[in-house]
Amino acid sequence: MKSTGIVRKVDELGRIVIPIELRRVLDIDIKDGLEIFVENDLIIFKKYEANNTCLVTGEITTENKQYADGKFTLSPVGAKILLEELKGYGI
Repeated sequence: MKSTGIVRKVDELGRIVIPIELRRVLDIDIKDGLEIFVENDLIIFKKYEANNTCLVTGEITTENKQYADGKFTLSPVGAKILLEELKGYGI
């Protein structure tokens, strides 16, 4: 993880401001949705992209791939699960 050197305080309503420089670089605009992830003691924000959600696991990763002309998306884990299920049906 790369430090930006930017520190922001949480206000009395629990809000923080994301600096304009970061919003520009990450293409975050007004009213864009942000997903919130927690990993150990880290809070991770990611721009919400519903079209990249794995149909099987619900994961959103950069490794997800779209299939059938974009009709569905699978993560590597989701693809493995689906493949095993299909093998169980003899396909």
